[in-house]
Amino acid sequence: MTLEDIFNRLWSDYTTQNPSAQKVFDLFTNEGETVLNDHIAFRTFDHDKVNIDVLARVFLERDYEEKGHYEFEEKHLFAKHFEHKTDKSAPRVFISQLKLNDFSNFLQKTVSNIVDNIQEKDLKSDNLIFSGKIWGTPDHKTYLKLREESEYAAWVYVYGFRANHFTLSINSLKKYDSIEKVNQFLKDNGFLMNSSGGEIKGTKEELLQQSSIMANHINVEFTDGVYSIPGCYYEFAQRYPDKNGELYGGFIAKSADKIFESTNYYKK
Repeated sequence: MTLEDIFNRLWSDYTTQNPSAQKVFDLFTNEGETVLNDHIAFRTFDHDKVNIDVLARVFLERDYEEKGHYEFEEKHLFAKHFEHKTDKSAPRVFISQLKLNDFSNFLQKTVSNIVDNIQEKDLKSDNLIFSGKIWGTPDHKTYLKLREESEYAAWVYVYGFRANHFTLSINSLKKYDSIEKVNQFLKDNGFLMNSSGGEIKGTKEELLQQSSIMANHINVEFTDGVYSIPGCYYEFAQRYPDKNGELYGGFIAKSADKIFESTNYYKK
C-alpha cells in the first residue's frame, strides 16, 4: 500500500462518514481553488498496544520521521507530529494519545476492555489506522459516562482509529489567501466555527494560525439505540515563514488544545 493509497482511503472514509467535510472541499474547489492538505490527525490512548508509536508505524515505514512532541496538561494528552523525510508536499501526520493514568478506574478499565478485544493480527496490520471501532459496537451509556471525564476518550471509544480531521492548507489558496477570508467564507455558507479561545487560534508571530468548523452531528448506532453525536471536523491552517524564509512546520500546543474541542458535544 503506497502513501497515496493510504491518504486516499483515509479521505474516502472521512468524507463518507462526514459529508460536511466533502461540502467544505467542494466549496473551495468550486471557487477554482486548489485544496492541499496541511496535516491529518489521529487520536488514541497511551496503551502499549495502540499508542502513538503503534499508529505511527505505517507512516514511519514509508519515510516519515518524528519532528515534534507536545503536552496538553489540561486535557491530559501527549502528541507527536511526523513529516516525510524528502517529500515536502506530503501531509504532516499528527497523533495524540490520552494519558490513562490521569483518569478514573472506570475510564481505564473501559479502555483496557476495548483494547483487549482487538486481535493481534489487526494490531500489526497496516489497516489499523482505517479500522474504526475495531472493538465492536459502543454502548451509549458508556459513551455518556466517558464524556463526563473526557470528550476525547468518548470520541475514540465511539469512532476508534480513523482520521479525526484533515486540514486545508490556506497557503495553497489564491482567492481566500488569509485565515480571516477562509473563516468568513465558511460562515457565509452556514458552517459553525469553533470559537473556543477565539475563531483564530495562534498569531502570525507564532508562525501558525488555525481555525476549524465544529464537527457536524451524525447518526451513530450504539448497542442501545441510534444517537446523533459530533463526528469529525475540518481544520484550516495558515503558516508563516521563519527568519530563514522557511515555512514553520510545527504546531502550537495552546492552539491545538482549543482545536481538540471541535468534536465536543453541543446541542444543535
